[in-house]
Amino acid sequence: MKLYTSIGPNPRVVAMFIAERGIDLPVQEVDIMAGENLGDDFRKLNPSAQSPCLQLDDGSVIAEVTVICSYLDEVTDGPSLIGATSEERAETRMWNRRFDTRILEPMTLAFRSAEAIGLFKDRYRVIPHAADDLKATVQDSWAWLEPQMAGKTFVCGDRFTLADIQLFAFADFGALIGQGIPESLPNLQAWFKRVNERPSVVASVHPSEA
Repeated sequence: MKLYTSIGPNPRVVAMFIAERGIDLPVQEVDIMAGENLGDDFRKLNPSAQSPCLQLDDGSVIAEVTVICSYLDEVTDGPSLIGATSEERAETRMWNRRFDTRILEPMTLAFRSAEAIGLFKDRYRVIPHAADDLKATVQDSWAWLEPQMAGKTFVCGDRFTLADIQLFAFADFGALIGQGIPESLPNLQAWFKRVNERPSVVASVHPSEA
C-alpha cells in the first residue's frame, strides 16, 4: 500500500490515525499548493482530485478520509479506533457523519470562499457571498455539540476513536482560520486539551508546518 498525502486537515486525519495505530506506510507527498492534485496523473488515482488517497497493492485506490481509516482499521493488527462491536462502530460512524455535515464541510467551503479564495477560485466553485453564513453554521455547530460533551472524556464516552481524530484535526485547523472552538464552551475546550496531549498530535503535523 502507498498513501498519497499533503498538507491540510483531511490528510492530517489519516496521519493522526496512522500514528495512533502505529501503522507504517510508504508515503508520497502531493503538492496541492502547486496544484499537483489537479493534474492528469493524480486524477487517474483519484478523480475527485483530493488528498489523501490510498493505493492498494493491486493498484486500486481508496479515497475519503474516514473510508481510508476504516479500511486500515480492518486490515491491520491492533485495537480498533472505530469499535469492537456493531454498536460501537455505529456510534463512531454516526459522529463522523455528523461532523462531516455540521462542521467540516461548511468550515472548508467558508475558508475556500473567503480567506483562501485567491488560491481556490480557479480550482473549485466558491461562494463568497455565503462565507459568513457558512462560518456562522460552524459556530452554531460548536454550540450544538457543547452540551453533548458534558461528562464525556471523548466523543464516544471513554473510547478514543476516529471521531475524536476527525474532529480534532478540523478544530485545530479551525483555530488557525478563525473558526475554532469558542473559549465560552468549556466541555469542548477540555476535550480539545485532552486530545492535544496525545503523541499522535505532534506526529501528524505536516513537515511544512513543523
